[in-house]
Amino acid sequence: MTDSTYTPPSVWTWDSANGGKFANINRPISGSTHEKDLPVGEHPFQLYSLATPNGVKVTIMFEELLALGIKEAEYDGWLVNIQEGEQFGSGFVSANPNSKIPALFDHSEVASGGDKFRVFESGSILLHLAEKFGHFLPTSGSKRTEVLNWLFWQMGSAPFLGGGFGHFYAYAPEKYEYPINRYAMEVKRQLDVLDKQLAKHKYIAGDEYSIADMAIFPWYGVLCLGKLYVAAEFLQVHEYTHVMRWAKQLAARPAVVKGRVVNKVWGDEEFQLPERHSDADFVDLIK
Repeated sequence: MTDSTYTPPSVWTWDSANGGKFANINRPISGSTHEKDLPVGEHPFQLYSLATPNGVKVTIMFEELLALGIKEAEYDGWLVNIQEGEQFGSGFVSANPNSKIPALFDHSEVASGGDKFRVFESGSILLHLAEKFGHFLPTSGSKRTEVLNWLFWQMGSAPFLGGGFGHFYAYAPEKYEYPINRYAMEVKRQLDVLDKQLAKHKYIAGDEYSIADMAIFPWYGVLCLGKLYVAAEFLQVHEYTHVMRWAKQLAARPAVVKGRVVNKVWGDEEFQLPERHSDADFVDLIK
């Protein structure tokens, strides 16, 4: 071990200049920092997000529903640039008091006399949409429970891959052996869990594509495809042959291709769609 020893003080204090890619937006308090209303489009669902793995889960779900011909699932996808602190605007905080993307306002019941309501946390949004439209989640029984098992597995596991491994390997201002090794070990263990499950099943929760796949793919699938943290070689992801098979299979789905570019503002411009308001927005963007 080459890490320097750190002795925690008796009382922790916030050092706003502690470095790192996201140091300018991290803080130990919640709530808004400025007044800013959220834009509202014409569709039943108003999504406020960014094409991070958690955001992509939801845009994939919307595009999959639309691919089935469910016009009632039309949505406006508005960009929330978290690196600029837009998640701390008063309007977004009203959508998600935790100031994390994605957040959704469901207006679908307003026309019949109901109220709009918020849905936040990516897993909650996936579950809400699946139940509302009756797709990608069995309605009862052990198959439904198995999908939910894996949906919540992802919600609990992602902090190890994102906030743990991703932070210390890719974003921390200094690289230290212990945290990188600790989280690399856990990520590989999780990949092994998935690989053993996918050795027995076509999709994560069985033989049917579900919200469990949509939740897990933007994290572990994209990691294995070499598009997350540039860590595929470091983690030797090629060892997980069943995860690789599944990741390639999902990446080829047209709705997944669309979902991955919505609210994206980095990388090749031909794969960026900062805002999404109709299927026509994809013309000349995705070949």
